[in-house]
Amino acid sequence: MADSGPIIVTGAAGFIGSHLCERLLAMGRRVVGVDNFDPFYDPAIKRTNIAEIRRSAERLRASFELVEFDLAETAPTRALFERVKPEGVIHLAAKAGVRPSIADPAAYARANVVATAVVLEESRRAGAPRVVVASSSSVYGNASRVPFTEDDPVNEPVSPYAATKRANELQCHTHWHLTKMPTACLRFFTVYGPRQRPDLAISTFLGKISRREDISVFGDGSSSRDYTYIDDIVSGVVASYERIDQHGYRVWNLGGSAPVRLDEMLATISRVVGHEPKITRLPMQPGDVLRTWADLSRSSRELGYSPTTGFEDGVRKQWEWMRKS
Repeated sequence: MADSGPIIVTGAAGFIGSHLCERLLAMGRRVVGVDNFDPFYDPAIKRTNIAEIRRSAERLRASFELVEFDLAETAPTRALFERVKPEGVIHLAAKAGVRPSIADPAAYARANVVATAVVLEESRRAGAPRVVVASSSSVYGNASRVPFTEDDPVNEPVSPYAATKRANELQCHTHWHLTKMPTACLRFFTVYGPRQRPDLAISTFLGKISRREDISVFGDGSSSRDYTYIDDIVSGVVASYERIDQHGYRVWNLGGSAPVRLDEMLATISRVVGHEPKITRLPMQPGDVLRTWADLSRSSRELGYSPTTGFEDGVRKQWEWMRKS
């Protein structure tokens, strides 16, 4: 694909966004990152991520620019898109977190639904050839049939966060229908690894178990998640960006396709850290789903997507990074 403008990556300072920017720079692409440094978790962590991207860009002699603003505001978004004339857009920016979305659904609607509407419209105005948008496995809700396939009905989300991600998919379909701009929606399944958000379970449990602190565990340990290592997710994002022009509008699962029970996850972290967990059992939380499990048939066939990092190996890599940082 001939290089024209840079690739715009929204949410560039986040966990997935920062790794994606570094991968694109290593591929020789020019990247313009956008982030508003939302205080949902410590913005200093995101500043550290940006510093890592800048170091990578310097080492690779690659082009990286960071622009700070709120994507739900049309004026700065339009100004950026008009100035850089992107060769494509990868929209990862979102207000994340299932449980916090129950406390503040309006903020999630603005950050996730309104901002995505603005990004899609400004992509159209700027003539961007393609757009990739982050969705989530949470759109499947408590679906009874596993593994989850992209053609399953996803009309019963169980949290405001999940509802915003399903709304994004509908927005993207409408965008493609009206513009015929190739548009991909990626359903990420519980991503982990270095730079994982500090509020997520693996990060929290690694820290607390290593310090021999009590941990709160919701449910009886039988709930399960399809954990996906960050490098595998980034490979899937890049493949979807490169191949969406062959498909028009497409939804792809990006997961590990090897669900891990909560009690197994705790046992793995215990082995990695070298301490037994001290557990306080609590009831399941509203908005949490019982399990996730990605069917990768479509993404394997159409993207060549094939996760390579096993769960314990990935947890060890995350723990090594946490100890160093």
